[in-house]
Amino acid sequence: MLWLVGAGSLALEYDKVLKAINIEYCVIGRGKKSAKYFSSTSGTKVFIGGLSKYLISRPSVASRAIVAVNVEELKSTCIKLINYGIKDILLEKPGGVNAKEIKELYVFARNKKANIRIAYNRRHYSSVIKAKQLIKTDGGVQSFNFEFTEWTHRSDKFVKNNRVLRNWFFANSTHVVDLAFYLGGLPQEISSFVSDKIKWKHSPSVFSGAGKTKGGSIFSYNAHWKSAGRWSIELLTAKGKYILCPLEKLFFQPRGSLKRKEIKLKSKIDEHFKPGFYSQVKAFIDNKDKHLLSLSRHHSMLKIYCKISGHKF
Repeated sequence: MLWLVGAGSLALEYDKVLKAINIEYCVIGRGKKSAKYFSSTSGTKVFIGGLSKYLISRPSVASRAIVAVNVEELKSTCIKLINYGIKDILLEKPGGVNAKEIKELYVFARNKKANIRIAYNRRHYSSVIKAKQLIKTDGGVQSFNFEFTEWTHRSDKFVKNNRVLRNWFFANSTHVVDLAFYLGGLPQEISSFVSDKIKWKHSPSVFSGAGKTKGGSIFSYNAHWKSAGRWSIELLTAKGKYILCPLEKLFFQPRGSLKRKEIKLKSKIDEHFKPGFYSQVKAFIDNKDKHLLSLSRHHSMLKIYCKISGHKF
């Protein structure tokens, strides 16, 4: 038995996958409105009242759980599950509101010997899996660059929690930063710069930096949250440049050419499900962690994330 904790839009995407792979699960929601919409949309019954209320009934311990609640509730929900005896958990990104929460969760999970994976679904995009294959064939990444510009004129309208807004780099930008280092290699050296401020307290709006990975690749990045831009990653090999922009698509520009060609992806999985979700859940269920991010590895990146974002570690 698997518990799916949360009944919002992300939980609906997990519900589709869990149905497709034919695994027994139950959905634990909190509010009546979201639970009603979830059930009417998916046909799946939802327990209403939240995880704490559900645990009062002393249900049998599930073998694993997927946590798809709001960012500000990720840490506390995960701790409740671990305390109840569930040690195999797929936790929605980024695992906590800020570096402090993620660090606290890591220490708690380590002491309880829980196996927590962070659900950065973009690692499982068909475009990313194909890029990794082609890059390996080319002999590996020699350099890469990425952009994590956020559309803050939109996010401050639909994100209501001020703590989440103040830590928007962790809540949202790490989606692409994690992916860039996953593809290009883990950083060994980095120089980072931030400037300007947006109306959210403690949040810079301009980011730039460069460094070197443990494998010897050179990287650079930039983002300007009060100007134009979008998420993108460019990975350069001896044969040319692989471009993920948008991240769901893969393009290639050969050495000596100005033309870039889209690489057609044979897999249709990302057309039937939210991109990356099917492969991610399947890897979690089958306990094949090749692409999944452990909480331990996620924790090891916090110092780098704080340097990039200008937050205190």
